[in-house]
Amino acid sequence: LYVAREKGFFKALGLDLDARTFSGNQQSTLAFAGGKLDGLADITSSAADLASKGKDFRVVMVVDRSVGADGILARNTIASVADIKGKKVALEEGTVSHYFFLQVLAEAGLTGKDITLINTTPADAAAAYQSGAVEVAVTYAPFLGKANQVRKDGRTIYDSSRMPYAVTDLYEFDTKFIESQPQTVQAFVAGILQGLDYIKANPEEGNVILAKQMKIKPEEAADYLKGIQLADLETNIDMLTNSGSPGYLPKAFESISQFLLAQGQIKTIPDSVKIIEPKFILAARNSA
Repeated sequence: LYVAREKGFFKALGLDLDARTFSGNQQSTLAFAGGKLDGLADITSSAADLASKGKDFRVVMVVDRSVGADGILARNTIASVADIKGKKVALEEGTVSHYFFLQVLAEAGLTGKDITLINTTPADAAAAYQSGAVEVAVTYAPFLGKANQVRKDGRTIYDSSRMPYAVTDLYEFDTKFIESQPQTVQAFVAGILQGLDYIKANPEEGNVILAKQMKIKPEEAADYLKGIQLADLETNIDMLTNSGSPGYLPKAFESISQFLLAQGQIKTIPDSVKIIEPKFILAARNSA
């Protein structure tokens, strides 16, 4: 998105994109749920939560999946995930970090009731860990790497490379907006795909553009991108339409919804197939 905007791909497609950045996932989802945004860059767990609360939207595209960019920071005195029991854990409640952490806890036979949650933003969670205010924090790149550099008596005890389909980033749009302006959504998808192609062909310039937007160094942007797998056109088609794929998105929605229901985070399971709208990706393939 940043590259497509910087290089003028959206404008060339007739799209005047107003991309807004929020300090945390909760703020952006509230704005989308309240009708202040037409679209949202979201995560599977957050999208399942939104749908369960009645927000009418469709996922039109997969951005990426995390293969190491999200993780749990822990001091070296904590030998395993099971040892997190009884500890204070800094993370942002109701976000990808929270749901990812609950899934990791479940693997170790624990629940959210076994820890004391300190609700804070991903940046502040990493800062609390760096300062020693908490022994455990859940965050993502670039905060994850920076915290590890500063706090030498700790490490990433668990990251998303061990749960590669747990954290998938998505682009979703309000259903009424899709119905009234399908050409705008199609232009958005086309612009994103052009941006992705540009990054592949010009990785160093892509890192510079990303670094400027995220207020980090280009080399840090390069490290950040190592922890995610960007979803190209064929990956999108596979995840949105191939029911036999391990990354099939309706399966991921069903799985995370069942988990969130069991954890008491949501009250109803949304229709996972209804949420997905692959027609824009398929149209992009036909026009390629």
